[in-house]
Amino acid sequence: MGTLSVADVLAMPVLRAAGPVVLAGGDTLDRPVRWVHAAELADIAPLLRAGDLLLSTGIAMPDTATGLEAFAASLSESDAAGLVIELGRRWDSVPQSLVAACERHGLPLVALPREVRFAAVTQSVGERLVDEQLAELRETQRVHETFTELSLGEAGPREILAAVQRLAGATVVVESEQHQVLDYRVGPDDEAGFLSGWAARSRTVAPEGRTGWDPASGWLVTRIGKRERGWGRLVVQSPEPPSQRLVALTERAAAALALHRLHDRQRDGLLRRTHHELLLGLLTDPTSADLLRRCELAGLPTERRRLVGVSLRPRREGGVATPDAAPPETLVDEVIAATVLAADQLRVPALVCEVEHDVRALLSLPTTADADRTVDDLAARVLRRYAVTVGAGRAVDRAATVDRTLREAQHVVESVRPGGPDAEAGGPLVHRLEDVHLRGLLRMLGADERLTLFAARELDPLREHDAAHGTQLLATLRALLTHPGSKSGAAASLHVSRPVLYDRLAKAGRVLGVDLDDPDIRVSLHVALVIDEVSSPTP
Repeated sequence: MGTLSVADVLAMPVLRAAGPVVLAGGDTLDRPVRWVHAAELADIAPLLRAGDLLLSTGIAMPDTATGLEAFAASLSESDAAGLVIELGRRWDSVPQSLVAACERHGLPLVALPREVRFAAVTQSVGERLVDEQLAELRETQRVHETFTELSLGEAGPREILAAVQRLAGATVVVESEQHQVLDYRVGPDDEAGFLSGWAARSRTVAPEGRTGWDPASGWLVTRIGKRERGWGRLVVQSPEPPSQRLVALTERAAAALALHRLHDRQRDGLLRRTHHELLLGLLTDPTSADLLRRCELAGLPTERRRLVGVSLRPRREGGVATPDAAPPETLVDEVIAATVLAADQLRVPALVCEVEHDVRALLSLPTTADADRTVDDLAARVLRRYAVTVGAGRAVDRAATVDRTLREAQHVVESVRPGGPDAEAGGPLVHRLEDVHLRGLLRMLGADERLTLFAARELDPLREHDAAHGTQLLATLRALLTHPGSKSGAAASLHVSRPVLYDRLAKAGRVLGVDLDDPDIRVSLHVALVIDEVSSPTP
């Protein structure tokens, strides 16, 4: 009913004047007090509720040590907040047996050396509890009015987070289902480094229900929307156990974010379908005057502009996602939203949509703009939030050739070596035609059956030997050709010693019937391996 503790009650003037002395349960004075009762009954315990504080003169309490121990046990079983005894009517000092029993049960026992009016204590505590309850109701009404106003105004995440931070007075964070920070607001007492190592720390916090408090991290966490939608979580900094008000505030904010997301998806649905139709139309017939007019109406100018195709493919653990191992739909949606936001921040008109699990975009730039720099800036903004592989086509100056830049961008993304270094590991921020080389050519010719037959002829002997004898000759060959100038590097990539590597290479040469030191043989085998990779992508 309130938030008072036993310690708070003892600190109130009406009781402080009686000189309260804590005799037992000193380490449990933080017990919440729901109400105060004055009673002189030996069997009062069944009539008490959890959190009730009992005031007594001890007149009706048992005479024996055994009886007093049973009395203390009954209060403990009722989950009473504590026992306060006024001295002078029955005892000049509380019997040691009662003190010991209360200590054993962790029940606060307080003696009042001076007389006090129990009615005044009950009145003071009741008024305090009612005042706190009214304050809590006023705060609840404030939260209700705040989020009602935000909902009616179709407020976005920024306004919602700002409201939570203001009402909670603490740092608040929105994270994705992949534990990436999407947005946050810092509280007035935020500690340095609160967001450091976020993803790793967040993965360890997994409340059982929809909302939960994690004591180790001091996080109050609630899910945004339904679990199957994977929209993410809202985290509010709460070093101490959260109040019901804070829990209600957090859940109301999560509901507002989910509602905004739902409205956003409905608003974006038509726009994304329009962008999807326009991009597919441009790939089919970029010379259609009606199609180009529709692009202009959709906000993509095409006259006297430089047009650049961009493809973004969400990365999966262990490499680049492929159509055969598609990323979650929610992740693609998030990358689309990040791409749209990046283009908006750069003031670049763009068509953005999803095509076969990849994010495809067409940017419209002024003729004087540096196309490569603009694409790099857009990619950098998206990469700050999501792990993606970005491919870009060459800029074109005529709308009639826009299909070329779109196809080049997709061709580049599809040609990137799975598991290759990303931007953070020293790889290019944006992949372009000049980055894909032989792999790009073979990807372009991938449908040619002659390439598949060539790769099979070159590699099948090793593949069959590995299957029959449990060896790793094909992997050894791949390591050799991946580290052409360093057999030590090849051995390290396989986690084997150099003698073991030499033995495997000698065996591979015998199985193939070739000299692996012959440059022509190495080129042939390398081409076969690349064909195998681009024709049979792996996640």
